[in-house]
Amino acid sequence: MPKQSANEIAVRIESLLKRNRLSVTDSRRKILQLFLEHTGAMAHGDIEKGAGEKFDRVTVYRTLQTFVDKGIIHIIPTADNSIRYALCKDDCGEGHHHDHHIHFVCNHCNKTYCLDDVVTPDIKLPRGYSAGHVEVVVEGICKNCQ
Repeated sequence: MPKQSANEIAVRIESLLKRNRLSVTDSRRKILQLFLEHTGAMAHGDIEKGAGEKFDRVTVYRTLQTFVDKGIIHIIPTADNSIRYALCKDDCGEGHHHDHHIHFVCNHCNKTYCLDDVVTPDIKLPRGYSAGHVEVVVEGICKNCQ
């Protein structure tokens, strides 16, 4: 995806918030800006640092939770039981995430990437079991660290 100008990012932020019926606040604007300017997933601490001292930890947490609930971002679990967040595609909505792709964690740079072109495989479960969500995380070395 080509780098977006500050104006294009601002327009996209306003659009995302309005489409999800969210009021436009400084914290929501800043956190969405971080996601739009960053490739890959981010940890809560990275988001806090990027948001600056203007927003406390609780504000950042609540904003992230609201974005998850509205289908703006999705959660990526990691092997060390921490959580990373990544921007959803446009077809996600409130309570319905449609990000059925593989997540890749680089063992060298520790970045997490959404591999949108690699679809989560169908999982055949035994009779009586019903899958609600499938999460596939692959660890290795990313193309930037090769």
